[in-house]
Amino acid sequence: MLYLTDLINKPVTDVNGKIEGTLNDLVASFRSDIPHPEIVAIVMKNPEDHLIIIPFSNVEEMKTSSSSLKVFIKDIIPYKSEEKDLYLARDILDRQIIDANDIKLECVNDLELMKVNEKFYVANVDIGGVGLLRRLGITKVTQKLAGYFGKELNPGTIAWHDVELLPGNEFIRLKVPSNKITELHPADLAEIISDLSRAESKKLLESLDVKTVADTLEEVETEFQATLIETMPDERVADVLEEMAPDDAADLLAELPENRSKEILKLMEVEEAADVRKLLTYNEDTAGGIMTTEFVAVPPDVTAEKAISLLREAWQEAETIFYVYVTDKKGKLEGVFSLKDLILAQPGTHVSDIMHRRIVSVKLTESQDKVAQVVAKYNLLAVPVIDNNRKLHGIVTADDALDKIIPTSWKKRLPRMYQ
Repeated sequence: MLYLTDLINKPVTDVNGKIEGTLNDLVASFRSDIPHPEIVAIVMKNPEDHLIIIPFSNVEEMKTSSSSLKVFIKDIIPYKSEEKDLYLARDILDRQIIDANDIKLECVNDLELMKVNEKFYVANVDIGGVGLLRRLGITKVTQKLAGYFGKELNPGTIAWHDVELLPGNEFIRLKVPSNKITELHPADLAEIISDLSRAESKKLLESLDVKTVADTLEEVETEFQATLIETMPDERVADVLEEMAPDDAADLLAELPENRSKEILKLMEVEEAADVRKLLTYNEDTAGGIMTTEFVAVPPDVTAEKAISLLREAWQEAETIFYVYVTDKKGKLEGVFSLKDLILAQPGTHVSDIMHRRIVSVKLTESQDKVAQVVAKYNLLAVPVIDNNRKLHGIVTADDALDKIIPTSWKKRLPRMYQ
């Protein structure tokens, strides 16, 4: 494969091998029915820093080490540029790729060239990390390191026939809709959104389904969440909040003007709204303020087999099922067990026989700092939140507990230990 950046700044020699300058750019033009622009000239910078546009008919060979000419420089009749010509380095490199809905996706890091019958054409647009590494001149070193650690660097290319140039020098548009954007991890979507303008992020969010919007919002700072939904209709915001974890939904509503927050709560489903209202009654820096009400609890008299059945029914409503809590009819916390405990138990064993009765917990009014200390000290994925009567109100997951100790940008990089 030959790439544009492999050629830039490399020597250009004449018919006798004398270095006459360096390759500065390639000129391409559409000249046939092939949907790929053909290289029609090279731009050479001579030792006096003057640019000479040389017709490709005068070029003998293009290689990563150098490009050679068939003639002497003095015999060249300079190429006359046409309006439809593309200067690949000047006009294409670093331009943004956007989808059919005008949503920015990636940056052009390089262009891949193909040789057909002694002619060169632009084959693909490189948007991958390898293209960027190639421009920095560290591709081989990075590939060796990646191979050492058992990783593979993916090139990340888009076929030229799938893109079109837009007027001006800012964007390239994908001809095909970016209908697979919802397949990206929410963290990747959040990163894309954080790089967009407000207008661009609005368009992107409008194109996503409610569940994807909810998952994506949970990956960004609460203040940024509020900005993103500022112009979103209240009905859609309500639908999004219903898909979010109650604690995240409560945090977002707390960032909104009080009147709007109340109106959105009215539009939410009764059960989801009740959970959020409950969380809003607690100070945001307490266990009650950062807990989620989505957890799994079972009674002590059920068997392990029955508990597994209950988990199958409740898993979609729980934020974590690594721990299962045991409560009595009044909701009082009596014990806890892990999935490992449950799986290893005989089907007929009662939960009361496998649960751990010495439970690490925190009170509703406990400070977030205290909760974080408990989570860190006992190496917990989540800690139950109880009142003075030991009634279980919710759980605080490790990432929410540690929110004050480590930056959110780092916290989001921690492995997800829950559904």
